[in-house]
Amino acid sequence: MSSRTELFHRKFRRNNPYVTQGRNLAAIVMRILAVLPTLTMWTVTAAKADLPLTGQAVQGGLLIGTAPMTSHVTLDGEQLETDGAGRFLIGFHRDDSQAQLLQIQSDDGSTQAHIITPEARDWDIQRIDGLAQKYVTPPAKTLARITSDRDAVQKARQPTLRSTQLFETGFRWPVSGPVTGVYGSQRILNGTPRQPHYGIDIAAPKGTNVIVSAPGIVTMAMDLYYTGWTVIIDHGLGLSSTYSHLDGVSVQAGDTVLKDAVIGVVGSTGRSTGAHLDWRVNLGTKRLDPKIVAQVLNADELQKAE
Repeated sequence: MSSRTELFHRKFRRNNPYVTQGRNLAAIVMRILAVLPTLTMWTVTAAKADLPLTGQAVQGGLLIGTAPMTSHVTLDGEQLETDGAGRFLIGFHRDDSQAQLLQIQSDDGSTQAHIITPEARDWDIQRIDGLAQKYVTPPAKTLARITSDRDAVQKARQPTLRSTQLFETGFRWPVSGPVTGVYGSQRILNGTPRQPHYGIDIAAPKGTNVIVSAPGIVTMAMDLYYTGWTVIIDHGLGLSSTYSHLDGVSVQAGDTVLKDAVIGVVGSTGRSTGAHLDWRVNLGTKRLDPKIVAQVLNADELQKAE
């Protein structure tokens, strides 16, 4: 086992977060039985010396897996993309709580099965009452634009790259500054729950350079209603990063950006009350915690967390 894997096991595998129960487990067991007798069953625990997963199996977390290059890898029946070294990514949404079945099928027909359950986290919930309704519900004249913006963002986050440089370059914080908003927090306005915050807000002076977290291809550089000037980068294997409220951008859709490229500057465009960067990370439709992603993909960051 590598030192990085040992570090991960020691810090993040508390109380065996892969253990699950209830109807979801029963469904997974039925899927496992369907592939017998070629199955080699692995219950994912810290004691498994040849465990092919590293990272954080928590809500908002990320796992890195490695399989033989010719293997067929699926998660709950959906195929996962792999790079040239057989590496793949598994992400967990803020509210994911159910067990998932990872299967790695080799050329000889044998299958390894791993039951993975993300560990639950506590979230910062704020209740604010007595607000004017205009601060709770956007005006009707903007709804069409909001819908169009949402569709454009979803399209920009669709995976386009299979190969990735993530494992060679790491995943950097795009700007330095105080963290003023955390992943997973949520406000309840006048009794109505709002969408959770899926990013990290980093305060910085207007005009501060924003550096791309990792190499990739620009899939969006647009001025959106809520997030102002927004850049989305596809990093490969379904992983994308988003940078919002920019005062200006220096890239356009289709550009290839390399490590440490400047993609724009900090601003307060869109629905923003001050200069800051809203930094987000997606794995497909899964919204991940950028802080965890940086820790998992960057050995130096992981070391700092110890």
